[in-house]
Amino acid sequence: MRPQKIEEQDMLDGFAKLFREKGYEGTSLAELAEVTGLKKASLYHRFPKGKEEMAQAVLLHVNNWVEENVFNTLTNQLLSPKERLKNGLQSIKELYAEGNNPCLLQTFSMQSGVNLFNQLINDSMSHWVDAFTNIGLAFDLTLYVAKEKAIQVLIDIQGSLIVSRGFNNPNIFINTLNNIEVIYAKD
Repeated sequence: MRPQKIEEQDMLDGFAKLFREKGYEGTSLAELAEVTGLKKASLYHRFPKGKEEMAQAVLLHVNNWVEENVFNTLTNQLLSPKERLKNGLQSIKELYAEGNNPCLLQTFSMQSGVNLFNQLINDSMSHWVDAFTNIGLAFDLTLYVAKEKAIQVLIDIQGSLIVSRGFNNPNIFINTLNNIEVIYAKD
């Protein structure tokens, strides 16, 4: 019998779904194998360092998507600042399934994940702040104000994801993104 094949994208999407639902500690290797349809041995062949390497691959995969769809949009000087912000926020809605998906940075920053993935988490958050600082500068904010606002935007996005899940109401997240757009537009 030939080994089953799975596309890299499908495999990482399946891993991401599990890690979002169960966290790093709560996700077992058996579940990771099941979501791909592969045997544990096949997973270890692809990821010799096991679950940690799978989680790192997921973080890098999501970070690449965010870079391409959010950060590049927010920094695209061919668009007006208003268009950049609107399109970037739309991509953020897509990333988090309109508030229905928790953030992987949050799930990986709990328990032992914070020690294993601290640098990736820190780098990712820094990129978020840099991209939103860039859009603030495009709206003619000073560097200090743009950076402060960017940090607050990151807090608002992450916080609204948590509160949305707590109340089982994704509209909280959507309203937060809408408010971010309004706040930049009025400055």
